[in-house]
Order: sequence, then C-alpha cells, then structure tokens
Amino acid sequence: MSEESNTNANELQESDNQSPSTSSGKNQEQAEKLPKRVLLVPYPKFVFMYPTLIVSTIAALVLGLGGYQAVDPQEHTLAVVITGLFFVVLMINTFILVFDFPRATSLTLIAVCVSALLGSWILVIAKPSLLPAIAGLVTTVRPVANASFFICTSIGMACLYGAIFLKVRFDYWELSNNELLHHHGFLSDLKRYPAPNLRVDKEINDVFEYMLLGAGRLILHPSTEKRAIVLDNILHVSEKEKQLTRMLGSIKVQINSTHSE
Repeated sequence: MSEESNTNANELQESDNQSPSTSSGKNQEQAEKLPKRVLLVPYPKFVFMYPTLIVSTIAALVLGLGGYQAVDPQEHTLAVVITGLFFVVLMINTFILVFDFPRATSLTLIAVCVSALLGSWILVIAKPSLLPAIAGLVTTVRPVANASFFICTSIGMACLYGAIFLKVRFDYWELSNNELLHHHGFLSDLKRYPAPNLRVDKEINDVFEYMLLGAGRLILHPSTEKRAIVLDNILHVSEKEKQLTRMLGSIKVQINSTHSE
C-alpha cells in the first residue's frame, strides 16, 4: 500500500508540474490566434449602391463595344433592355437605402410581393384579354440610353466610392492594447476610452443591407461614458463582433490573472 501511495503521489506531483507549462502553452496559442487590433469603420449608406455600379459598368462595356453611341428606342432593342435593367436595379437599390427592413418588415414585404404575384396570376386567368392590354401598354414604354450615359454614370459613382474610402481612413475606431481608440480628423486626432468592462451590442436593422455587405450596427458601452457609442453600417458586423468578444475576453482574463497574482 505504501508503494502504491508513493507512486500516486509522484504521478500527481508530475501532473502538477506539467500543468503550468501546458496551460501557459495553451494561453500562448490563444494569444497568437487573437488579432492584435480590431478596426471598426462606419460607412455611409452609399456603399450599398454597388449593384447599380456593377450593372452600369457592364452596360457601358456592352454598349460601348457594340458601338451604341447613338441609339434609337424603336430600332436598338438591346439598348432598351439594358437601360430597363439598369433602372430596375437602381430603383431596388435606392428603395433599400431609403427604407429600413428589419426581420418582421422584410417577411411582411415578401408576403405582400408573393400575394401580389398570385393575385395578378389569378386575374390574368380570370380575364385573358387583360394580359395583351397590359403587354401593349408596357411595350410602348421604351427607355433608352447610349454608352456615354453609362460611362459617365460609372465614372461618377466610382469617384464617389473613392471619396468614401478616402474619408473613412480619417474616421474610424480601433480596439487595441486594452484601449478603444477613435481616430478622426485629417490631423489624426485621437480620443481614448478604457477597454476593460467594455460592453458590445449588435443590431441588424436592415436584412437587405446585411445580405449585401453583412452590415449592421454596433453599440459600444465604455465604463467611463454615460452615453453609448453607436456605429452604423459596420461591414461584416458578425465577424467584427466575434473579434471584439474574443479580445475583450482576453483582456478580462489578463486583468483577473493580474489581480490574483
């Protein structure tokens, strides 16, 4: 019995001696996986207009290479179709920017659209003569634009995107070194907030904006501030929230270990 107890005691002592190195190794691996800093950049809503820019660029290439510098709505059907597609995308894109669609509202909108389509289908079945009349009315509307219009639109939107990306380089937030930093101004003005006890909330205010760029709102609650910091239109907000949670968790662990020592 004495030999077994001595053996168990030696095994326990060896495991105790190995546990600090193992835990320190795990902590080191976790520290290496953590990002050194997390950047939070609030963008203006214009960034969600990129589908319109893509369609405009494709239209400029197709019509430009096809030689559609002068177009006739009665003869150039391709130019009419491309122009109509551009206006449809532009209207949908603008509709998303103007209105917010939370989860309940987006489901209601989808239900309304489906109901309208089913109602139109039933109406056409009930009155077959209605469809030719609607088709005749629609075919009389033939919007058309030449290649120069789409080239100018694409260049103008690209310049606006360039101005936006230049602006956000001088106005962003950063979580680094146990501090929340606000960089703003062309002279790199800096405001500091303590990161410990920082609370983060995430909100998805618009389902379609989240589908386009994964955008959402982050609400930061520094312990030293009475008012919360609201950051709208943070791209890939779910990934940013995970990074913030991991960094704040590591900060909390470091503080607790320091107090315990």
